[in-house]
Amino acid sequence: MINKKPTFRKVTPSFGSSILVKQHVETIDKDGAYWHFHPELELIYINKGQGKTHIGNHLSYFNNSQLILIGSNLPHNGFTDRLTANGTETAVQFKSNFLGDDFLNVPEMAPIVSLFERAKQGIRFKVETKKVIGPKIDKLLEHQGLKRVLKFLDILNYLATTEDYTLLNADGFAFETEPQDSSKIDIIFKYVNKNFQNHITLDEIADEVSMTVPAFCRYFKKATGKTFTQLVNEYRVVHATKLLNESQKSIADICFECGFNNFSHFNKQFNEITGKSASNYRKEIKLIIQ
Repeated sequence: MINKKPTFRKVTPSFGSSILVKQHVETIDKDGAYWHFHPELELIYINKGQGKTHIGNHLSYFNNSQLILIGSNLPHNGFTDRLTANGTETAVQFKSNFLGDDFLNVPEMAPIVSLFERAKQGIRFKVETKKVIGPKIDKLLEHQGLKRVLKFLDILNYLATTEDYTLLNADGFAFETEPQDSSKIDIIFKYVNKNFQNHITLDEIADEVSMTVPAFCRYFKKATGKTFTQLVNEYRVVHATKLLNESQKSIADICFECGFNNFSHFNKQFNEITGKSASNYRKEIKLIIQ
């Protein structure tokens, strides 16, 4: 029986505060990661960790650190599979009008309003911005009241004016499903995450959400903007990037470990999804300091 309750996360700041700052310093419980959305924007800084970034239609693997801003009601999954030595994940959740509707209309706020608009596509900030802003996000925990708000405005102002970022959903992502349907998407993503290394038939996945195959295909394409086969291939390629990053296994072994049963098909999908061959990816990743 499918749980029809909306996968809606309510964010509640502490009394007397308009923004919520929280930090994880232990291994993240992967069972706690689920496909969800909330009206609050979310700024996330991971200083040392590994995991998947799944925001809207964007799916990728990260190894070390990342700084991301997620817009209002943009669906996303949990991030960190593992925090490495001395690793932390700090999240700031806030409404766009946390200082009142009138405040958004003052001319000086225009760059930040524009930032909030871009965040609807999901924003990943690059290395230089991470170096400057990451520590400032961590230090928000040391402040309370007006001082925390002022420090946070300083962070937003920097993020609003830097060009050191990438949009994760460049074509946009419309959350077109009804809120209660978010539970179906969560079931689908969890099933794929657990079984992508094996062959998953449409009958099998449609049965997981008690739908016929044609109804499932229509629903999934409308909800995510892609076919189910595309999603599975993305999960496999993202896992391949993880193995290319962390192991010395041959590319052929990685191909089959990720669920592909044809090496040429693996190469084609890897190239289409990442824009480069697996061998070039492995060469380049050794030169990148994230």
